[in-house]
Amino acid sequence: MNYFANLTWNEWIKDIIDVGIVSYIIYKLILLIRGTRAVQLIKGIFVLVATWAISTWLNLYTLKWLMNQMFTFGVVTVLIIFQPELRRALEQLGRGKLFGRTTYVDRDISDRISEIIKAVNYLSARKIGALIVFERDTGLNEYIESGISMQSRISSELLINIFIPNTPLHDGAVIIRGNQIMAAACYLPLSENPFISKELGTRHRAAIGVSEVCDAISIVVSEETGQVSLAVHGMVVRDIKEESLISKLFEELSPKRAAERAKPKMSFWKRKGDQNG
Repeated sequence: MNYFANLTWNEWIKDIIDVGIVSYIIYKLILLIRGTRAVQLIKGIFVLVATWAISTWLNLYTLKWLMNQMFTFGVVTVLIIFQPELRRALEQLGRGKLFGRTTYVDRDISDRISEIIKAVNYLSARKIGALIVFERDTGLNEYIESGISMQSRISSELLINIFIPNTPLHDGAVIIRGNQIMAAACYLPLSENPFISKELGTRHRAAIGVSEVCDAISIVVSEETGQVSLAVHGMVVRDIKEESLISKLFEELSPKRAAERAKPKMSFWKRKGDQNG
């Protein structure tokens, strides 16, 4: 208390500014890693710190020694684990975007979905294979970087041209963020779920796989049958009808429904079927 009592007004103002700047930097760093796998890694670090604190408090020498050994190499480990996030932060800092506005309010979701449905209908009618992935809360930068950067506004014509057979970008996934096609020809993790129907090929397994590791939603057009499928939360609805697809896209992609879509709608999946459906 003596410290605060002896502060002058200038020192008070300097301390307030100091705390405010640090708080703002921490806030922007949280926004930077929010929605990425780094969040889960940070939780793991907190568990390790809590374990170390408990071992110190209870004098658990062996456990404390083990934690100390882990912390010895912790700095290098953190740099390796958070390399994508650190690189993104430095890139945004260099572009002057780290402290800029990062929120995005989507006001044209109807137009976006309309363009996507047009492209899907065209591709489905002609049995042209396609895989379209929508980024939601969890970032997909690691998959975006595996493809060809585009950063183009969504249009049905562009989506159709991307997936035309024997063109440079047709093989792989298109990843959409907000109202932009971020990249094409992207590589996605394949699902290893043994219960997936043997009829499903690589596109379907990739669509299911990316939805297993994050909250992305994927549309797949089969080049064998022309059927349209929708993958969310590690499950897939095959041969989904246009009305149901539009409804589900509005439900899952609308920012106003973010709180509602945080929890999977199991009734939808039970009504439409599962992986083997």
